[in-house]
Amino acid sequence: MKKINSSVRFCLDLTKFQTELARRLDSRLGGLGLNEFVILYALGQAEGQKMRRVDLAEKVGLTASGVTRLLLPMEKIGLVKREINENDARSSLVVLASGGKTKLNEGIERAEIFCEDIVPRERIKKLEEFSKLLIELGRNIKF
Repeated sequence: MKKINSSVRFCLDLTKFQTELARRLDSRLGGLGLNEFVILYALGQAEGQKMRRVDLAEKVGLTASGVTRLLLPMEKIGLVKREINENDARSSLVVLASGGKTKLNEGIERAEIFCEDIVPRERIKKLEEFSKLLIELGRNIKF
């Protein structure tokens, strides 16, 4: 078998870490799945706490149809709602509902507790640099 290089090893290790992190966070977000949490967080950070579905999909790294599938049950339980897009009648906006704000804040508190347990305080500065590197590497991914 051919030996893999360092960049492939890094990608495999990162994938394994992300998979395990997602699995564990899923069970600690108080009834939210990680994808739902990420959607609520993106909406919470957006101007006016609303976005077009396609923009939301791009922001969270999912397909538009994947986001639509996640949003339907979220809308039914009052986490998000639809709003008419005054700038484009062909597309609606996804808005963070009051129930979503509550769940987001609870999820953030739970995520902070969990992540503080796995991230040593003395490594925070390095992790900030690593986060910047991940964002930079993400820009290199082309489809």
